[in-house]
Amino acid sequence: MGTQGNTTGLESAGIINSVDVKWNLGAEALYEETISKGLGVMTKGGALAVETGKFTGRSPNDKFIVEEASSKDNIWWGQVNKGTTEAVFDAMHKQMTAYLQNRELYVQDLYAGADVDYRLNVRVISESPWHSLFARNMFIRPDRNDLEGFAPDFTILHSPYINAVPERDGTNSECFILVNFEKKMILIGGTRYAGEIKKSIFSILNYLLPEQGVMPMHCSANIGPDGDTAIFFGLSGTGKTTLSADGSRTLIGDDEHGWSDNGVFNFEGGCYAKVINLSPEMEPEIYATTERMGTILENVVFDPITREVDFDDNSLAENTRASYPIDFIPNIKENGQGGEPKNIVMLTADAFGVLPPISELTADQAMYHFLSGYTARVAGTERGVTEPTAAFSTCFGAPFMPRHPSVYAKLLGERMAKSGAKCWLVNTGWSGGAYGTGKRMSIHHTRAMVRAALDGRLDNVGRLTDENFGLHIPASCPDVPDEVLQPKNTWEDKAAYDATASKLRGLFEENFKQFEEHVDESVKKAGIFAA
Repeated sequence: MGTQGNTTGLESAGIINSVDVKWNLGAEALYEETISKGLGVMTKGGALAVETGKFTGRSPNDKFIVEEASSKDNIWWGQVNKGTTEAVFDAMHKQMTAYLQNRELYVQDLYAGADVDYRLNVRVISESPWHSLFARNMFIRPDRNDLEGFAPDFTILHSPYINAVPERDGTNSECFILVNFEKKMILIGGTRYAGEIKKSIFSILNYLLPEQGVMPMHCSANIGPDGDTAIFFGLSGTGKTTLSADGSRTLIGDDEHGWSDNGVFNFEGGCYAKVINLSPEMEPEIYATTERMGTILENVVFDPITREVDFDDNSLAENTRASYPIDFIPNIKENGQGGEPKNIVMLTADAFGVLPPISELTADQAMYHFLSGYTARVAGTERGVTEPTAAFSTCFGAPFMPRHPSVYAKLLGERMAKSGAKCWLVNTGWSGGAYGTGKRMSIHHTRAMVRAALDGRLDNVGRLTDENFGLHIPASCPDVPDEVLQPKNTWEDKAAYDATASKLRGLFEENFKQFEEHVDESVKKAGIFAA
């Protein structure tokens, strides 16, 4: 803990000389380091506000996996998992270690994985104090006594202020995320967006755990008063964090979990919540964390005089974020573990406004929608997007899945069969019309539907089969108007609904062709077709 004048323990990462190495500093010390270096500002309430500059989100086109003998035959190579050579990695590693010589460094020794049977020891070495705090927030913090003799299984070398030169370094831009499974090392540079740190370790776990029979999942998880575990799959913006942070249930984690024979366990020790338009009325638990010391606010605008934050201001980024330790949420499972899931919720933000707000899936439909991983992008979130655009991210997390999707789907099928878990598809997107015409689904209605599903109040309610998507819609739900449950009933223009639903059906059919050879005939038949 604290300051160490030499680099003992860092030689394996290529760090030989440095001005000062600061090990496992806590929030208070890292605040001091960040503010004194002009890298952040304390806001009213105590959160640390920082800006990430050009990169305000992940940069998937700049992530590469080294093609080396130990892993190359197990990687799902393609647009998601792009390969690079050992020579490119080694050259960039030399550049980074040369750059980091004689600099102050911040080191955090942390765990990824609450279940000790599957835990990964992670060392994060950064030149930036607030990124060191981010890593400390997001991963699991060992007890002080456990730090002695800590040996990393994977090491992240993090240097946000060194830029690659694509023509020289074999990268796509100045930003780079290079993963080397053989050397158990990740190089991150050229971007200040902190999410690259946590997602790179998630990718490592997604590679390692299937070989141990563990299903890694891009999901949140919580536990009900009766001890029933629920998991929530979903891409960014679908409500994973919001819906799992429910005061009536105990939070296990908000983003990354494993499902083993022991049950569900959190990979992380913190939360990384989207906070654009955050309000104390709609999301009180998350809002409260933004007024505490230890929370990092990324690209959140604040008044320079009063230091009051404005969560509605997206002038720095649409993807504003808060990073905080999970124990900032009042009702958490302290050991980060739960039992076998009783319910699985798959979240989609359908900007076409045609999917039902909640429906129960058969086992085959669950496999189909897991492989599809559907949500939708809307105008304004990405350059060039002017109308709702379907986005299919297999396993609800394709950018983080190094193996073929069928590996994870097989694990899901096995786990569901063993546990008997029910599966629900919940649309948190638009109702009454597509984006631009309809309205975003009421969070109050969504919460009511999810709570009713999880506590069993929908078990004995009749089902209506959706004529377009074959989904089984509850005929009624407590605290939700019946007309809300049937998406077509919320549209004034029924013909427009039919046309839009037909369009989305075709997109589903076209996307799933890539998986047909990997699934049983029953899963194919449970799919969605254009006609």
